Order: sequence, then structure tokens, then C-alpha cells
Amino acid sequence: MDELLKIKEEALAKIEACTNLSSLNDVRVVYLGKKGPIQDAMKSMKNMAPEERASFGQVSNQVKQEITQAIEVKKEVLEKAVLLEKLSKENIDITLPSNFIPLGSLHPLTVVARDIEELFLGMGYTIESGPEVESDHYNFELMNLPKDHPARDMQDTFYIDENTLMRTHTSPVQARTMLAAKGEGPIKVICPGKTYRRDDDDATHSHQFMQCEGLVIDKNITMADLKGTLEVFAKKMFGQKRQIRLRPSYFPFTEPSVEVDISCHNCEGKGCPMCKHTGWIEVLGAGMVNPHVLEMCGFDPLVYQGFAFGIGMERVAMLKYGIDNIRYFYNDDLRFLGQFSRKG
Repeated sequence: MDELLKIKEEALAKIEACTNLSSLNDVRVVYLGKKGPIQDAMKSMKNMAPEERASFGQVSNQVKQEITQAIEVKKEVLEKAVLLEKLSKENIDITLPSNFIPLGSLHPLTVVARDIEELFLGMGYTIESGPEVESDHYNFELMNLPKDHPARDMQDTFYIDENTLMRTHTSPVQARTMLAAKGEGPIKVICPGKTYRRDDDDATHSHQFMQCEGLVIDKNITMADLKGTLEVFAKKMFGQKRQIRLRPSYFPFTEPSVEVDISCHNCEGKGCPMCKHTGWIEVLGAGMVNPHVLEMCGFDPLVYQGFAFGIGMERVAMLKYGIDNIRYFYNDDLRFLGQFSRKG
């Protein structure tokens, strides 16, 4: 017992005298290692009586714990001292300008797509997608555009073969969604994605562009539901002061069909060069789903009605950000894309 207590006092004194972590670790190895004095003292337990052996074991464990605790306390003190010494040598002038780290940014079309998706998801819509290489059946015929229909000329098409093409709109996704529903509503979906048309590229036209179409099918749907939805869209994307105007138009898959204008944000509807002095800017097409389309896609037009709309994302982005050339979206010019970098 006396030997153990002597070892403890000796170890505590050496721990207290340590000035660095290396010497402290040496003390730990000497006194707590397998060849240390405590282990040597415990070898004498085999010659002790049972009652002495139990008492000796308790004391030896207590000595180990006290030495271990003293080492941990000293280690914390020495580590703190090392940190303070390091900090005292590192003088950082926080007023100096930092190194510039260039950050990537979302493409403006991605920003617009996410804004549109967030808006309609909040209104209870779901997002559907479909193939970009589509069949004539889904792209045209189910949209009330049979072969030799003159309205097909409105969408000059990239044909792969007689019945396969690059989709000219995302309407095929609507057709697939209606067929999958097997005549049971309601349906509330948006269908964002790339579309393709044979067009001469210029400041306002591109052979590839982004489109987001929406479709609602349910009982007792009216044009008022369509107008209310488009008003929410216009205010979300272009500001709370924006108003919309519906003008009669023609699309084979909707009847009646409308072109949708928003009040010009540049002149607040008073008339300026941007809106060609009309006070209005065309943004999208829409209408009530043609009963024949409903019937071909499995819905009873006497029970269900619906509306659909098609949004050109480049058109929205150009109006929202004041971009005057659609080709900027596809040139990958960092001078253009850098304008949409994250701030802060």
C-alpha cells in the first residue's frame, strides 16, 4: 500500500512539472503502461491473503484513476496554452480585402423554371415529364391535329421518320397523363421541358426552346378558373401590379382559345416602344381543352371539362430580366451568365 501511494505522489509531481504535451505523454507511458511501477507492484498480489488482495486491488485502481485524471487535466491546460501561443503569433487584419472566389450561378432559364414550378406546386399541381423524341400519335393526333391538318404548318417539325419526331411542344405529356388517368379526374399538372421546331434562329426565335404547359381536368371547370390561374401566374412572375388581357385566338387542342397579354411593366400600360405603344405584351397561349381531345384521351366531355396553357420560358425570362436576344441563353457567354451570379 505504501509503495502505491509513493508511486502516486511521484507521478502527480511529475505531471505537474510537465511543460509540454510530449513530456506529459512520456509520464503517461511510464506510470500507466504495462511495464510501469503500478503493474510491478500489482505482481505481489499473488502472494497476499484473499482479504489483502481485494483491498490492494481497490487501492491500485484508485491510484490509476487519480493519475489518469491528473493527466487529462494537465493535457487540457497545455493544449490551451499551445493554442493561445499560436494565436498570439498569428496577427490577422480582418479589414483587408479577401481573395475573390468566383461562384457559379444558376442559368436564367433554370431560375425561371424553378420559379414556375414552385408557384404551381404551391397551387396543388404536380410535375410530369415525357420523352423528347415523340411519336406523331401523341404529339399531333391526340392533340386534334390529324395528318394533313393545315395547323401542322404552325409547328414546322424535325421528323426522324414518318411517325417519329422531336416534340414540338410538351402537350404529348398532357396526353400521356390523361390516358394514364383512364377517364378519372381530377388532373392538375404542369409539364416543363425542351421542345424543338424547324425555325430560323434570330433574336426572338430558336430551333430549341423551353416550354411549360399546364393542364387542369375536373368537373365544372370554366374559363374563369383559367383566368384566375393566369392572373396569379402573371403577378408572381412579373409583379403584383401586372394585369392580364385575354384575346380570342385559335389552337386545335383548345376551344375556345385565347392569347394572353400582360400590362407592360416598362410603361405601366401607357404605351412605349417595348409594348409597341399598345400597353400590352403577349406572353402565352391558353384555352379550354377541346372536347374532342378529352374524348380521345378517355374522358367524357359531358362530365369533365378542363383548361390548358403553354408558357414559353425564354419569353418569360426575356421579359422578366430585360433580355433582348434569345440567343444569349444558348451561347454560354460568361459575361451574360455572370449577371445572374449569387449575391452576398
